[in-house]
Amino acid sequence: MKVRLQKALALAGLGSRRRGEVLIREQRVSVNGRPAELGMRVDTDKDHIQVDGERLRFPGKPHYIVLNKPAGVVTSLKPQGGMPGVLDLIPGVSPLHPAGRLDADSEGLLVLTSDGDLTFKLTHPRFGHEKEYRVLLNRRPGKDEIQRWSTGMMLPDGAKASPARVSILSDGPEGIWLRVIMHEGRNRQIRETARAMGLQVRRIVRTRIGSFRLHGLEPGEWRRLRPDEVALLLENPEGAQRKRRRERRIPQG
Repeated sequence: MKVRLQKALALAGLGSRRRGEVLIREQRVSVNGRPAELGMRVDTDKDHIQVDGERLRFPGKPHYIVLNKPAGVVTSLKPQGGMPGVLDLIPGVSPLHPAGRLDADSEGLLVLTSDGDLTFKLTHPRFGHEKEYRVLLNRRPGKDEIQRWSTGMMLPDGAKASPARVSILSDGPEGIWLRVIMHEGRNRQIRETARAMGLQVRRIVRTRIGSFRLHGLEPGEWRRLRPDEVALLLENPEGAQRKRRRERRIPQG
């Protein structure tokens, strides 16, 4: 199968096409014994493609996995700091890499795949995939605190947090549950925002990416995604919304 080299690297499970471009620019990729060039086309069935001297193997069909990540597991291919990596929870499926991240203390929806295109579409902000979280706090935030969180406040390190949609879900003996919805955000943004307002985060659970919701899996459980679910994740939310608006404007006769 002849494809651009960047796509071939993604198919081999090395991450997004952008990651493949970086590897090529760093001269870590060779094709049939010669240094690779950006944009060149390769035959994954015939060409000898190496990264850092190791030949790549190409799976016939991509893997698509959804995992309910428990706390205490790192979103990494290998264990770190005495904690297991997510692949320790999914034995016998390879190649595989996380399409996005959750910090070690966070829980919930995590997609893992060998499809670099899906990884790119789920992680690049221009595709507009919302990410929804349930956040357990030690106390109820005031209206002014929710407003500051929603508009994107300045954090102690001088960075500005991305805007978010924030609402209170419920009160209970364990604390106050919020719903937080973001299009993009830096690592640990929810925790840092709460800490800057004197709030203590007790749990963070991701429940949705785009139109795909986590359900039916206990913490630590996983399953393969159905084709219709993969299509849902691959959908460009902004493009889909424009298409629906156009369809509503077309007269029906």
